[in-house]
Amino acid sequence: MRVTPANPRILPYGEAALGEAAALIRGGACVAVPTETVYGLAADATDSDAVAGIYAAKGRPSFNPLIVHVADLAMAETIARFDDEARALAARFWPGPLTMVLPLAAGSPVASLVTAGLATVALRMPDHRAMQGLIRASGRPLAAPSANTSGGISPTRAAHVAASLAGRIPLVIDDGATTDGIESTIVEPATRRILRPGPITAEQLPGYGSGATPGAITAPGQLASHYAPSKPVRLGAERAQEGEWLIGFGAIGGDDTLSATGDLREAAARLFDALHRADASDRPRIAVAPVPPHGLGLAIRDRLGRAAHPRS
Repeated sequence: MRVTPANPRILPYGEAALGEAAALIRGGACVAVPTETVYGLAADATDSDAVAGIYAAKGRPSFNPLIVHVADLAMAETIARFDDEARALAARFWPGPLTMVLPLAAGSPVASLVTAGLATVALRMPDHRAMQGLIRASGRPLAAPSANTSGGISPTRAAHVAASLAGRIPLVIDDGATTDGIESTIVEPATRRILRPGPITAEQLPGYGSGATPGAITAPGQLASHYAPSKPVRLGAERAQEGEWLIGFGAIGGDDTLSATGDLREAAARLFDALHRADASDRPRIAVAPVPPHGLGLAIRDRLGRAAHPRS
């Protein structure tokens, strides 16, 4: 891993920040950049050494594939094969928080580390000026998992990145808090399956079933323990027990709340921020109020279930 400063530099979004970040990308380094979902740790997806730097900085297991972010459909088609279903999804949801797992194109330029040796690749066209600007300024498709240590709480602010990856990366582009707050929905058009719930809900994907192959890692975000704070998490809590920091929802109040009005979009945007605050509190344990199992609630419950799963 390249030597980096004790703390990454944080630069506000703008041409200067994009120019410096693009130069680092072209030189094989990793930089953190916001998307509409969470902050990502980006590197040149075509450079094996650069991609290895992502895994090293995060402490991420190499069997866990990465999402490749592209600027447009033309770039995407150099990387993966699109059938009619994939094209229809791209026309409807790109740019946006939808990732598609697609067969690799012949001669695909992405490094094999990106796909963890699979014959498929996870692709997304982000809807955020900073990530789009960095892809275009660097001229590279960018592999970019969440910009935090592996298995930890995903970052929705530049300060979260700096706290998690201090000394491991040189630069963070700061463009404020992310809007969606949870990672993208991942689908496999060939099988019409939702591999990871996210901001694009099941209701928006008629004909798609839920669930990945048990025990198989075919896309990011499928590890049983993921998105986890350092403290134990209890779910479905209607009140706090002794020593717990309670994250409320709707009518259930607490030390913090995902949404006092029960708004699932607000809850998704606040989820990881609330977990960061709970993890930094003086209580040894975290409790979270029930979240309904529909719409965006499915994605929130997915992240909370993985956050509460015991780490191996």
